[in-house]
Amino acid sequence: MATVAEFTLAADEFPLGTVFANLPDVTVQLERVIPDPNGVIPYFWVRGTDSDSIVEQFSKHPGVRDIQLVDSADDEYLMRCMWISEYDSVLDALIAPEVVLLSAIGTATEWTFELRGETRKAIAEFREYCHDHDVPVTLTELHALRPLDAQHGLTDTQREALILAYECGYFESPRETTLAEIAEELGISQQALGSRLRRGNRRLVEQALIESHS
Repeated sequence: MATVAEFTLAADEFPLGTVFANLPDVTVQLERVIPDPNGVIPYFWVRGTDSDSIVEQFSKHPGVRDIQLVDSADDEYLMRCMWISEYDSVLDALIAPEVVLLSAIGTATEWTFELRGETRKAIAEFREYCHDHDVPVTLTELHALRPLDAQHGLTDTQREALILAYECGYFESPRETTLAEIAEELGISQQALGSRLRRGNRRLVEQALIESHS
């Protein structure tokens, strides 16, 4: 049965965490990781600084061969970099076909990332890979996905966030609450909450409007 797991990792233990050394107020959100013959290519959003500072900070890491600005929106920048294969890291584990990255958000304190595995064994193998390569991940949540007709394909955390946002009037016009207020009640960052809401809404649309008509 498909299983969802949430892991945390100290900021300086994650490859993209090097940016926090001199830019402690930024937030990094991993978008996706693509395999490459020479390593892996992560795409990630950075908030809270300018693109030149991002390039400067990441370029200092020996595992980064090249980093480029892909897109920008307001004060958010989508970056692309080449992470070379000589530096084994959690990024390598994230491209395994048995696991799917649902979200990954980093701050100067820690990274929190959520994965879906086709089985519990896939999650266990991911964790084992990290430990074998001295990546000290901590498992903070693990649960099996319920059938689609029972939970609409949502993870427990996505469902919790959507229900609370609805009950607090976040989807009303005008809004009766803010992301900050909901995030505080859940005990998570605004970025983590925003990611859960986006992915939860996307899954609901996929099931209600896409899968039902396929």
